[in-house]
Amino acid sequence: MKKYIVLILFAFAGCTTSVNQPAITISLVNQKQHLQISGIDNEILADMARDSSQAVWQSLVPVYKMPPDTTLKSLQPVQPGRYTVKNNVLIFKPDTPFVIGTVYFVRAYRYNQDSRLADLVTGRLKAGQIPFTDLIFKQ
Repeated sequence: MKKYIVLILFAFAGCTTSVNQPAITISLVNQKQHLQISGIDNEILADMARDSSQAVWQSLVPVYKMPPDTTLKSLQPVQPGRYTVKNNVLIFKPDTPFVIGTVYFVRAYRYNQDSRLADLVTGRLKAGQIPFTDLIFKQ
């Protein structure tokens, strides 16, 4: 039985779980007071649009204020605000307006992208460790 499990794991090791998705892009809209996030897979947007929980949106594309010491980016609190879907894009409206001259960033997690089952099996990617890209913007 163990032999079959190992063979199945090796058979899946070359399979990718990724889907070619367009790159996530951001832009300031509505007199630079809202953030438009484009390039999120339409199926993900549709599924998440049915969920009213803002915590779900923050888990996918959280917005942060950039700290003076950029090595501390992962320790920043999430910028509070509301997410809405409009015309296949995600719009983020912060609870307090973006401050002119302040740098912010969006942490865009790449679910099922750039990761393979083989990475999990070999230990190169730990469970719960999801790759991300930080997209920086300035008001």
